[in-house]
Amino acid sequence: MSEKQTWRVIDTGVRSAAENMAMNKTLLEGHQEGITPHTLRFLQFTPSVLLGFHQSAEQELKLDYCKENNIEVQRRMTGGGAIYFDQTQIGWELYLDKRALGTADMSAIAKKICEAAAEGMSKLGVDAKFRPRNDIEVDGRKISGTGGAFDGDSILYQGTLLVDFDVERMLKTLRIPAEKLSDKAISSARERVVNLKELLGEAPDMEKVKACITESFAKAFDVGFKEVTDLTPEEDIAFKENLAEIDSPEWVYQHNASTEFGPITQAIYKCDGGLMRASISFDTKRNIVKQVWLTGDFFVSPQRMINDLEAALKDTPADQVEQKVNDFFTNNSAEMLMLKPENFVTVINMALEQAMQPETA
Repeated sequence: MSEKQTWRVIDTGVRSAAENMAMNKTLLEGHQEGITPHTLRFLQFTPSVLLGFHQSAEQELKLDYCKENNIEVQRRMTGGGAIYFDQTQIGWELYLDKRALGTADMSAIAKKICEAAAEGMSKLGVDAKFRPRNDIEVDGRKISGTGGAFDGDSILYQGTLLVDFDVERMLKTLRIPAEKLSDKAISSARERVVNLKELLGEAPDMEKVKACITESFAKAFDVGFKEVTDLTPEEDIAFKENLAEIDSPEWVYQHNASTEFGPITQAIYKCDGGLMRASISFDTKRNIVKQVWLTGDFFVSPQRMINDLEAALKDTPADQVEQKVNDFFTNNSAEMLMLKPENFVTVINMALEQAMQPETA
């Protein structure tokens, strides 16, 4: 019988959002380059709000409130929705390759990892269950959100666990569209989320939380874990370089629609793959879509796929949008979690319909 593999586990403590996101980039790229071993990381944040990679800060966040209350705004490498983070939550991340996961299918990866994480949370005394597409819930209330990103054969899959969560502060930082709440028919965000303190009567010890999650991942992947306290020297050099890139407005605000194209028309569409937004600049005289910006709470890999699709749709006649989108996905391989090419067509056409409506006095 072969010996179990040993993976690394590291707790990087409470850090700024920029530092934590730079760590994501460092470890994912390092894993792809063979510098970083299979790793489980635990992390915490100073008060921050994190955008999903494909989201627009202006569309998703109450930026004035964040600035007034010294809440850092940052962007994740993974897809999904915006999240408020502080020391009352704990993050967990896995850096693995497709061989360790046994699949490259994002839905199967989410199921395997989230079921293991849910088992670890259940060891604390709650009945945690995975709910597709990427949530972990207790009695129908969300206690953890998750997401993933690929880099070649390597994947970063990450999640958050609400230990003692301030729902009111979250609502003050996020712009939450009615479309995202209506499908659950819930009148209050407090009814949609729950934390360990509320369920258990007191917040559990953070070390116990980490130990339970580590134990469940060890069981799910049939491995052992070795605890380390520091990055390797190579990782530390890369971390400092990545921090300089990520701790910048260019990274945080990269998906905001530009005003240089004139009036912007927007549409929101909720599908199985998530909440999608299309913002378009439309030339009504020539019936041409000048520019499209696609943002929202969804998962697509590789990350550049959405940027490439936006570029492919520049200066496209309105009646050719559907064909352009379909041709793009035929010629480009993408990993999408419960998302389909026709979903992009639908949300763009919704924005187009609004742009084509005659102006009223």
